[in-house]
Amino acid sequence: MKKLHLSAAVAVLAAALSACSGGGGGHAQGASADQLAADPVTAVRNAADITGRTGSVHAKTELTTESAEKKAVFNGTGGYDYVKRLGRLEIDVPPGAATTGRITEVVLPGTVYLQNSGAKIPEGKWVKLDVRQLPDGNLVSSGATDPASAAGALRGAQTAELVGSETVGGVELKHYKGTLDLAKAAEVTGGRGADGLRMAAQTFTVKEVPYEAWLDAQGRLHKVVETFAFAGVAGSKAPKDQVKVVSTTSLSDFGKPVEAAEPAASEIYSMKASAPAK
Repeated sequence: MKKLHLSAAVAVLAAALSACSGGGGGHAQGASADQLAADPVTAVRNAADITGRTGSVHAKTELTTESAEKKAVFNGTGGYDYVKRLGRLEIDVPPGAATTGRITEVVLPGTVYLQNSGAKIPEGKWVKLDVRQLPDGNLVSSGATDPASAAGALRGAQTAELVGSETVGGVELKHYKGTLDLAKAAEVTGGRGADGLRMAAQTFTVKEVPYEAWLDAQGRLHKVVETFAFAGVAGSKAPKDQVKVVSTTSLSDFGKPVEAAEPAASEIYSMKASAPAK
């Protein structure tokens, strides 16, 4: 892997023409039967499935990348439809990245569509990528961890401790801390939705990923903070070459419809079709 600066994540995507995860399925149904498990590890592991049964969620994301050289913050808004297994995020790009303005990202299991990816793509066109082409599975490289993948990672929770309760927007939330294993999360998730988690598990240098999660009385996930790390220089274990990424995903409006659609074939930019004839 070349030296990666995730503070310029758009450039990584553009150069590699790599991919993203969609992950996580669910069935739209009433969540009245769901409740927060008394055991912390069980409660955290159940959060993705319980949240998926709400049908859809709206999301805010914040992804902070920090290395010895620089720090950058990406902010996004959007949502995920668990019935269609389809999500959409609008991500604000910080100064210094290879593109400006916003990246629009549409995710579904194993695939991501990117618009304004900074790869000399015609305006209004999308690039379709496969998650298995990107070493981190798109958990961090496009400037956000999509809601399904962020929640899905909790299926791999290895430890969990209830550290307290907080009231947010009139809702009492239980606050947990612990570590998770992305490879185990991928095993439990299964299918194409696990591709991103599996790729990240192979790439990230810290295998016991620290997390914090906030769950309501039904066991639904309201907020999760996951801290990832990888070597900015392939194979290096030197502290100066390590990149720390803190991904925060906040969920709300459970069951409220989400506007997300897969781009039409005519809107997809094909690199092969656009190559000059020899």
